[in-house]
Amino acid sequence: MVHIGHLIEEELRRQERSVAWFARKLYCERTNVYSIFKRQSIDTELLMRISEVLHRNLFQPYVEELERRENLSTLP
Repeated sequence: MVHIGHLIEEELRRQERSVAWFARKLYCERTNVYSIFKRQSIDTELLMRISEVLHRNLFQPYVEELERRENLSTLP
């Protein structure tokens, strides 16, 4: 199962970006960013904005999860 908040937090750390930087880019408070990190799911419009800010397709983990599930369902 994809936990998008953890993936966003990991990507932010991988890019060595601060929470304050991320909050400024999203036009929100730092407390909202920490709330995003805790989310298992997220609104698609927000995920699009986050993907643009981080220059990473954060929809891809969902595509991979869907493909994995489809492959499992076709096993004998």
